[in-house]
Amino acid sequence: MKGIMVMGTASDVGKSLVCTALCRLLANDGIRVAPFKSQNLSPYTELTNDGTPISRAQFIQAEAARVEPTSDMNPIILQPGAEGMLTGTFCGKPLEPVSGMAYRDVYYEQAIQAIERSLESLRESFEAIVIEGAGSPVEMNLLERDIVNMRVAELADVPVVLVADIDRGGVFASIVGTLTLMQPSQRDRVKAIVINKFKGDPAGFQEGVEFIESNTGIPVAGVLPYKSDHGIAEEDTNRLQTHAPNGIDPYESWAEHVLQHVDWPLLKRICGLKETSL
Repeated sequence: MKGIMVMGTASDVGKSLVCTALCRLLANDGIRVAPFKSQNLSPYTELTNDGTPISRAQFIQAEAARVEPTSDMNPIILQPGAEGMLTGTFCGKPLEPVSGMAYRDVYYEQAIQAIERSLESLRESFEAIVIEGAGSPVEMNLLERDIVNMRVAELADVPVVLVADIDRGGVFASIVGTLTLMQPSQRDRVKAIVINKFKGDPAGFQEGVEFIESNTGIPVAGVLPYKSDHGIAEEDTNRLQTHAPNGIDPYESWAEHVLQHVDWPLLKRICGLKETSL
């Protein structure tokens, strides 16, 4: 399947919004594209037409892609409960309260099967897929039963773009460290790096781009300036707040912002798609 997976050097680096932009940009190029996240941990969900709850992020990304949100776009959605317990929806069915450790032990194989089924369903209905990872792909204590990052990229057989948040500091260490902790086959799957939440003129970061590229051998596909007024609902707020100030489509505005600061032909090639608009 043609597509791409967006992973981050940490949580909250901007993966969801980067995926949202990619969904709209591909849709604007005439590609029927679906968002996907294997598992999400969030107290806030939105309902698909059949009444199945999915993550707010994938619901938003489907809107950006101009397609109907479906349960296959987020087969597992978990909510944190009291004393470390988890509840949620597993493949459209309520999940009985379970501890985090028990969940990983009991549901791992079922989760992999669910992910494979959802990916196959999306493959049958869409031309491309934009997959969002979770947290960091090198949480070493979780790798054996990974169902959200590199294992998903391998199941879908898609390349990876790594997103790093420069606003939180330590961007060079976070990028190089993340890549260093990956297995060689996993690192080979990473085809581009995006620097997010840059404050100031991105042209002033050229030396940083050169350092990253020379030390990793991976191209920097863009440096995204920080933009707080994008108008798109946050994933972990208590209500859907995407709005269109002054009649402007926030998805279109955000996608245009990203387009101005990334190498779009490179990202389309990474997705396995033609560089020119259809």
